[in-house]
Parts: sequence; C-alpha cells; structure tokens
Amino acid sequence: MVSNLAGGGQPHHGVEPGSQLGALETYAAQAHGYLSVGGDQLGQLPGLLRPMVLESWLRSVRGGVDPMDDGDGRGLRGADLERYRDAHAIAAVMPLVDKLLLRDATSTGLIVVVADQFGRVLSVHGNADRVQAAAEAGLREGNDLSERRVGTNAVGLVVRTGRAAWIHGPEHFLHRMHQITGAAAPVHDPDGRLVGVLMIAGGVRVARPEILALVKAAATAAEMDLLLAAVRSGQDRRAQTDAPAPERLGLEVLGLGQPQLTVAGERVPLSQRHAEILLLLAEHTEGLSADHLALLLDDADLDNATIRAAMSRLRSVVGSNVFGSRPYRLRVPIATDVEALRAALDSGDVDTAVRLYAGPVLPRSTAPGVIDIRDELRVRLRTAVLRSGDASVLSRWTAGAEGRDDAAAWAAYRATVDRESPLYAQIEAKIRVLDRRMGADATQLQRFDS
Repeated sequence: MVSNLAGGGQPHHGVEPGSQLGALETYAAQAHGYLSVGGDQLGQLPGLLRPMVLESWLRSVRGGVDPMDDGDGRGLRGADLERYRDAHAIAAVMPLVDKLLLRDATSTGLIVVVADQFGRVLSVHGNADRVQAAAEAGLREGNDLSERRVGTNAVGLVVRTGRAAWIHGPEHFLHRMHQITGAAAPVHDPDGRLVGVLMIAGGVRVARPEILALVKAAATAAEMDLLLAAVRSGQDRRAQTDAPAPERLGLEVLGLGQPQLTVAGERVPLSQRHAEILLLLAEHTEGLSADHLALLLDDADLDNATIRAAMSRLRSVVGSNVFGSRPYRLRVPIATDVEALRAALDSGDVDTAVRLYAGPVLPRSTAPGVIDIRDELRVRLRTAVLRSGDASVLSRWTAGAEGRDDAAAWAAYRATVDRESPLYAQIEAKIRVLDRRMGADATQLQRFDS
C-alpha cells in the first residue's frame, strides 16, 4: 500500500524543482520496488511518479531497458567523437554556453553536459573529480543518453518531448544514475528543429527552480545566437550567388556523424534532407525529374512545390550553378564516401572497404532511395567480409557496431584463429553469448570451422 504524504495527500503532478523532494524520493523508491518484480503494475499505481516520469518509465520497460544496467563502455570515443563534436551545429554556440553556464556552474561544483539532438553526450564540463564521478554514473562524453538506451533521464526526456525537463535522483530509471539530479533544456535551430540539449547536473542543489530557469535561459540565448548566425550566413550566400561553380564537390554520408559537403576545400555541415538529395543526384548522374526525386525521398509522394523549395534551399548552401533542372542533375563532379567504398569492394580490397565504412548510409534517413543504397552497400560489404577469411578484416568488422552482434562474422573470425590461443576462447565465449541471446542454430555457426 502506498503511504500518504505528511498532510494526507500525494505528490502534486506538476511539482516544481525544489519542492516535495523527500516525497518524490520515497515514491520513486517504491516504484523501483514494483519495477524489480516486473513493472507490470506501474501503470495502475497513479501517484507513485510524476505523470511525465511514469510515461517515460513505461516506455523504458517496453523498450527492454534494464534498470540495473551498469554500462558496457559503448559510445563514440576518441578522434571519432572529436570530429563529430567539432562539426556539430551546437559547436558554434559553445563560447556563449561557456560564458552563460560553464564558468559559474562548474565553479560551484556542478557539471554542465552538452548533448546532440539524439541524446549523445558531446562534452561534459566541470571539476575533474565531479566529471569522473558523472562518467561512472553514465554521463560520459560519447555516451548515448536517449530514453531508448538508458531509460528515463533529463536529456532523454528533452530529446523525446522537445521541452525542458528535470529528473531527481531515483526518478532516473537506471539505478546507477540515482545520485544525479539533472535540469535540461532544448536548443533549436532557426527552422525549429532540435539541434542539442544543455543540462546542469549534480546533487540535490540542482533541484531548485532557479537552476532550471538558468539552463532554459542559456538554451534560449543559444537559439538566438544560431538565428543571428543563420541571418549572417544567408547574407553572405546571397552575395556569392553569381560565383562560378566549384570544380568538384565531396560528400560524406556514412555513419552517425552529421553529413558533410566539401566545397572548395571547406567542409560544410548538411541537413538530412540536403544530404539525401545530393546523394540521390550523385547516384543518378542522368538526372531526376521532380516526380522521380519526390518518390525517392518519401513514400508519401512529396509534391513538386516541396521539391522546388528544397532545391532552392540547397542552392543557397552549395551555389546556384551546381545544379541543372528539368531534370535535376549535378553539373559538378561529386565524390562520395559511398563511391569510394564501392570502388574498394570492386577492386577486392575488403580491408580498405571496412576501414572506410564509418557506419550505415545516412542511418536516420527514411527516404526509400537512401534505404536502397544503404541496404545494398551493407549487404555487399558484409558478404565480402565473410568471404575474405582475413583475420584482421573480421576483427575490425566484429569490433564495429554493424558486426558486434553478427554471429556469422564471429564464427568466420573464429575459423581464422589458432584454437590454442586466448583469442580463440574469447571469440568462442562471444559466440555462446550470441547463441543464447539470439537463439541461433549452433550447427549453422559450426559450418565455418569445416
């Protein structure tokens, strides 16, 4: 039976940071008790959690998030993280964030977390000991804080809802995050799209209205900074409308990072839609009619006016002389990382192909034409890897996101390793884990040993 608050009531659903924290902790602890026996009753127990938090917990349960997960070390790290962070749109407002948040917050023992629009942590700022403690709880640079990955947390809720949120201690779905209180706010670009999340995190001191107000004010200031930058950029581009077309373009669309276009030696971040259009035009050198391009971009069949508007915006990014129309086509040669990977496969250089494969083609795109390219490339590469019989190729493939749970690849890798080596035992253990997890047919795994 759920006990009442002192005074006979339950916690107010719209509770502000700083009020009734003891009650929130008590009720959240009770909710974790129900969660430990399956979580089936959570939805039938109003009052245990704030409605927003309860809905997030239920999504976390349905998504299979383990509340006892202690982290597996996965995430974007090292040079890959640096490249992604430096190219990300929110990097442009970091001097402002430093001025408004980092100096004051970190000097008081709090930490500031900057995440991208998907919940990936780009940077963590603060006292070194505090940053280390936060990393142990899961707030580590490169980690994915999306609700899908780690359950209820402030950053994940902002990504999910697009609104500011705060989560206190045991309201977090994961036990390892119970010592954290976080207040987070969204940063939108001038078109209204989420580009990042700012969060102040620490102990109970964060559960105060002024902290949430501070991080929301900083996010709003960052949005204004992005708007002013867009206005200045638009003015510069209009001044360059009559500039000659560049001799060659470069397009990078592989992996989770923001798509990039290289123009005259300068790397320009691209939106998802612009990257989709450029990739499709690069694949169809004969050109595409507006109707055909619309079908490749959206199963719902975009109208021609929408396509014309998208092409107009893209011209403002790359220049008016890059494209022809009727049909839409590229007038300038464009080198893509997709093309480079295909060339490596065509020449039989599987090792280079695997090194070039930073990840799926525009992994967040749902454009039918892009999905076809993505699937074709993935199947070709995986087939080449499995047939290579090369230990270094198989090692690199199974170390990446695509091959981490690829049972057939692990079995092929095992076939290249000496049975007496410690590595063979490690691979064998991984295959057994996959066998249990995925219910794979053990006899199928053995065929690579013959």
